[in-house]
Amino acid sequence: MTTRLQDITINTLGGEPTSLGEYGGRAVLVVNVASKCGLTPQYSALEKLAGEYADRGLTVIGIPCNQFMGQEPGTPEEIQTFCSTTYGVTFPLMEKIEVNGENRHPLYAELTKTADIDGEAGDIQWNFEKFLIAPNGTVANRFRPRTEPDGPEVIAAIEAMLPR
Repeated sequence: MTTRLQDITINTLGGEPTSLGEYGGRAVLVVNVASKCGLTPQYSALEKLAGEYADRGLTVIGIPCNQFMGQEPGTPEEIQTFCSTTYGVTFPLMEKIEVNGENRHPLYAELTKTADIDGEAGDIQWNFEKFLIAPNGTVANRFRPRTEPDGPEVIAAIEAMLPR
């Protein structure tokens, strides 16, 4: 039996259980994020995407992870404060999880089965790897960390997925 992404439970940064099923009928951009990474400025582009495309059916979700050189050491409160005060983040943030290894969260166990544009699936390479999930709950695209959230390939993929 295949696990449906929509059915996998993950907690919000505030500790409340949720799932991608809460965003049914919307395209979702899932990104593993970190506050002390060279790629952290991508938060600005992610927030811009979240604002510009919300009314057209896109939700951006940030999922903190501390597996890459300890670049997300904060508590949930510290992460929330950093994101909102430094980058004005208003999109949903989930609990800090592991995206690789034996304690990989079930959501990432499913997401990492998806190949990138070069046909490579498997482990998350670094912070800010992006997965675009279609409104029907299938993973449509995988973008590696250095791909900017507002890069033309990401925008084109989002435009193709928007439900309206």
